[in-house]
Amino acid sequence: MRFDPEKIKKEAKENFDLTWNEGKNLIKTLPLNERYPRTTLPYGKVHPVYETIQRLREAYLRLGFSEMMNPLIVDEREVHKQFGNEALAVLDRCFYLAGLPRPNVGISDERIVKIKAILGEVGSEGIDKIRKVLHSYKKGKVEGDDLVPEISITLGVSDALVAEMIAQVFPEFKELVPQAAGKTLRSHMTSGWFISLGALLERKEPPFHFFSVDRCFRREQQEDASRLMTYYSASCVIMEEDVTVDLGKAVAEGLLSQFGFEKFLFRPDEKRSKYYVPDTQTEVFAYHPKLVGSNSKYSDGWIEVATFGIYSPTALAQYGISCPVMNLGLGVERLAMILYEAPDIRSLSYPQIPQYSEWELHDNELAKQVYMEKVPETPEGKRIAAALTTQCELHGSEPSPCAFLAWEGELYGRKVKVSVLEPEENTKLCGPAAFNEVLAYEGSLLGLPQQKKWKKAFENHAARTGIRFIDAFSAQAAAEIEEAARTGKAEQISRVRIVKVPSEVNLKIKPLAQRYITGKKKKIDIRGPIFTTVKAEFE
Repeated sequence: MRFDPEKIKKEAKENFDLTWNEGKNLIKTLPLNERYPRTTLPYGKVHPVYETIQRLREAYLRLGFSEMMNPLIVDEREVHKQFGNEALAVLDRCFYLAGLPRPNVGISDERIVKIKAILGEVGSEGIDKIRKVLHSYKKGKVEGDDLVPEISITLGVSDALVAEMIAQVFPEFKELVPQAAGKTLRSHMTSGWFISLGALLERKEPPFHFFSVDRCFRREQQEDASRLMTYYSASCVIMEEDVTVDLGKAVAEGLLSQFGFEKFLFRPDEKRSKYYVPDTQTEVFAYHPKLVGSNSKYSDGWIEVATFGIYSPTALAQYGISCPVMNLGLGVERLAMILYEAPDIRSLSYPQIPQYSEWELHDNELAKQVYMEKVPETPEGKRIAAALTTQCELHGSEPSPCAFLAWEGELYGRKVKVSVLEPEENTKLCGPAAFNEVLAYEGSLLGLPQQKKWKKAFENHAARTGIRFIDAFSAQAAAEIEEAARTGKAEQISRVRIVKVPSEVNLKIKPLAQRYITGKKKKIDIRGPIFTTVKAEFE
């Protein structure tokens, strides 16, 4: 089927707004959790680059392209075929593959003595077996990761001893230096297209309409906010008679309109790659409303997003291709930066690496880093903790001295009475900070009272731990009562006074949160007067 430029643009526009339909085989470009049927499991978070790759794949499929996987490892001779005299300049940007040579290792009398000192008396037969395995390794019959187990099995000794023997007796293995071969990692998708199309012509006849979204590698002088040494290319080819520049424009519009681009400009590319017909290499500039008014250099809304051209007959002839070929390609990360409004390609691709991105731990995530160190294990212990909290809620403002029975029953086969009390005069059962709650607020962990002053902090329910000082102390007291019951104590008294650090009220903060708060120069402020005592009496 021949591609019709106007039909491409028309159908791309129509299909963009359609949902999945078995008859038309169309997929709407939606977030992952809206695109697929919901399951009982929650959806994870997609990576922006891989999500953009998926959307590009769907966009190409909607345009009628079939997907192809191109060779990733390309011999340098292919680059010479494609670029001619410019090949050396291109290869300068390529990564060459290298491997460790396999040394021809001899076993002298001195080495035999060392081998026997490590492996034991293996005899001349054992030495001969080692020699044969090393020879097989040299010939490529034994792989490097099989060398140690092969000798181990042959001699009937442990892997650890064989590994020590190789390290101590054969320094050649330590001194190996990688040697480059003539193989390179694909620096651009065109290298693979020439190979694939040339091979395909031996089995099929054009027209062909293929796309590939895959990784490429380029030996940049340095990585920065706009380029990486490894990136994803979304490339397509159309092989048919009478391909024109207008066809490239139509494919560019049909593809990019599915991502919200509204207007397009086409300009001759000054780079003029050798494998394109002169004056056909074209840069695609597209207008996206998201860019308007941004802090980037594209604040006018226009950005270069793709390049296309018609392959040179001279380059195609190197692969026995006589039919014209149009090629279009774009960088996936560049498109993802637009869609996700990311200022730096490094932080977009590798947000987990500190030097590439700011570490942001939202308050709701920070709140999950707080927990109670001691908690009751038994059902009775849990009921004791709940009863203590209830009594403090009911009588926390009672003047002291005072005491209130919280729980009475059996624990580990022993009768026990648990009371909450305050023996001192002229105070209250609970101190003023007893009902402070621990919550995360603007990157800090705070123990705050429910007061108008802190209303805004309490409005974010997801950032509240749900742990009050009295809850943590009651859990600790109940756990200590359980331990007293197990060990046969007659009485257990648990007391909390003025809290200065979280551990004094049975609270722990995970190291992750501590590192984040310290790094962001925020604070952990969990303190205050609680002044509560719990007494358990056993019979």
